[in-house]
Amino acid sequence: MFDHVFRSGAIGGLTLPHRIVMGAMHLNLEALEDGGAALAAFYAERAGGGAALIVTGGTAVSPAGAGGPGYGMVGDPSHRAALRRAADAVHAAGGLIALQLFHAGRYALPGVAGTDGGAPFAPSAVYSKFSRTTPREMSAADIAGTVADFARGAEAARELGFDAVEVMGSEGYLINQFTAPLTNRRDDAWGGDAERRRRFPVEVMRAVRAAVPGFPVLFRMSGADLVEDGTPPQDTAALAVALAEAGADALAVGVGWHESPVPTVQAQVPEGTWAVFAKDVKRALRGAGRGAVPVIASNRFNRLSQAEEVLAGGDVDYVAMARPFLADPAIVAKSRAGRAAAVDLCIACNEACIDRSFGTERVSCLVNPRAGYEAEFTAAAASGASARRRYAVVGAGIAGLQAARTLLALGHEVEVFEAAAEPGGQFRLAGQVPGKGDFARTVRHHVAELAEYGAALHLNHRIGHKDAALLAAFDGVVLTSGVLPVRPALPGLALPHVIDYAQAFADPDALGERVAVIGGGGIAVDLAHLLTAGRAAASTPEEFLAAHAVTGGSPAAAPARPVRAVTVMRRGGRVGAGIGPSTRWVAMAELRAAGVETLVGVEYEEITREGVVVREAEGGRRLVRADHVVLAAGQEPERDARYALLRAGVPFEAAGGVTGADRLNAVRATAQGLRAAHRLVARTASDPHAAPAVAAASTAAAASAGPGAVPAGPDGTGSATAAAAPTGQNRTDPTNEARANATAGACGT
Repeated sequence: MFDHVFRSGAIGGLTLPHRIVMGAMHLNLEALEDGGAALAAFYAERAGGGAALIVTGGTAVSPAGAGGPGYGMVGDPSHRAALRRAADAVHAAGGLIALQLFHAGRYALPGVAGTDGGAPFAPSAVYSKFSRTTPREMSAADIAGTVADFARGAEAARELGFDAVEVMGSEGYLINQFTAPLTNRRDDAWGGDAERRRRFPVEVMRAVRAAVPGFPVLFRMSGADLVEDGTPPQDTAALAVALAEAGADALAVGVGWHESPVPTVQAQVPEGTWAVFAKDVKRALRGAGRGAVPVIASNRFNRLSQAEEVLAGGDVDYVAMARPFLADPAIVAKSRAGRAAAVDLCIACNEACIDRSFGTERVSCLVNPRAGYEAEFTAAAASGASARRRYAVVGAGIAGLQAARTLLALGHEVEVFEAAAEPGGQFRLAGQVPGKGDFARTVRHHVAELAEYGAALHLNHRIGHKDAALLAAFDGVVLTSGVLPVRPALPGLALPHVIDYAQAFADPDALGERVAVIGGGGIAVDLAHLLTAGRAAASTPEEFLAAHAVTGGSPAAAPARPVRAVTVMRRGGRVGAGIGPSTRWVAMAELRAAGVETLVGVEYEEITREGVVVREAEGGRRLVRADHVVLAAGQEPERDARYALLRAGVPFEAAGGVTGADRLNAVRATAQGLRAAHRLVARTASDPHAAPAVAAASTAAAASAGPGAVPAGPDGTGSATAAAAPTGQNRTDPTNEARANATAGACGT
């Protein structure tokens, strides 16, 4: 099935068992004061899961090159100790690891160590919307010193036990800044024409090669900058050849800058879109007689089947995946064993990974909240009890499903009770939104996992006061009963054309041609997208590239105006303000293209048969005409199940929306589900008088569940949105949105 993926290969003198590389991700683990424990545990688990070669997150070659406070520096003794520990851990797990050598250039945040509190360094003093500063132009001495820093970094990597290095020259960081006319306006030995603009990356490559002869060196270059006045395609081809001639053992190809107006890593980007630029690099190498140099494609691959397809074409040699290894460290091992359907897929939400990488919060994963916390959440650490216990999970939303799968993985018996006819809770809704089909797949995957473990899933069973005796039969309960839509006090709320967002998602085709949405958070944005874009399949890579004029042609024709007119309204703040910064700008651009009207700063006066009467920010009174009015003004925790648990007197832990709807999103929900399960196991195991309830018959629970009680089926039912918010409702993130308009090879692909 994966004949091309599982062919062995070589990069320089390094033999790799197959063609899947784990791409670089900045994790914010690098600078933790734990001696490298978290970093080592993270990489070791991916090595054990089958990655052919792991490329670390960017390690700064000098203090001035650090992207921010969470970056490690190769010259820092404490970070060197952490790096050595990580390399040793990967080798102990049977893997190979390359150290990425990194310099942020103008993307370094002002004030990082090494800039003396001043602006960062760059080829020219061109303002950066990402760092929101004008950098200092590098002198000839600065340039020579930085070339030497990369060479010393390579020497250090070899001394620390790494198997290879990767030079970071893509995604708008320092080396890439030298190749682009936008940021290199010099007219000296380092700029002025194409040959002089590529001199810096070539000199870095030569210096690294000379410093570590015979040591494998990968160079990550930009296949397309996706910014105006970026590196021209012919310059990119010439650079690839020059790097190969300078001694690069492989070329990894990234795309996009943080300032790019073209999405590169969001769910709206079709999988495999950017492989075309890696193929271009391979063609350039072949044309120059350098076709034996391996080329690594990256960005928007989340299934091995996609990698197999591009590898089978023969125009790339390896595929790098980064975020998919966050979602499932064993993506390769499972696929190799014929269990590709069991892989936890990356859903490209970016909320716990890329969005966090631009700040200081530890990078993790919505789908796999253990990511980044492997040293903390181990089976040995969690399950101090030898006895197998019996637990209930109340609520089969994304928090509940995470809690259930955690308890099952720890070796316990689990039953799940869900009030609705389908599992998934509010996460299920996102699977209906164009581009978010993998959200639905995540719910189906988790439900199938329950069936694989033999866990019972009782649907249409709302836990209430009548269930106190049933609950008391369990050793403990994780409460994840979720949230309910808020119904604001507003005249006209009882009119028949007024519905809440859950009803709208349940039957979007039943809504009229004019829809007014009260509330402007992530749920409203997702609903507006669904209502205006319909359920059409995501575009192909070719259609996406044409629509963004990436291939050099004219932009594709604008789509026909949608039949449905949607107005999204909000009292204060921006529409979609809680959506993660790497995603919001893309979602809002799509709504604008679909003709969705957004109103902020409004006061709602009443709902009438004609629509919603509002007073606009300027003070004028307006009727927003609507055939249907949808309430998406927030949520409140469900409370009945908590009262039933208190009455039963059974130990319980809560997670997800039931703990509070403020700033709720799916990242918080799954992280809480994981932690609640571990806390409950530790809590019940610590009570020496608590007799396990596993011996009690579980049939009583099934019998009391009524006709809606069914075992979890292998295919699951339902589809998926972010816990209490499809795209992050009520979530506030101060991170500058401009910092997430593209990705970085050092931040995830």
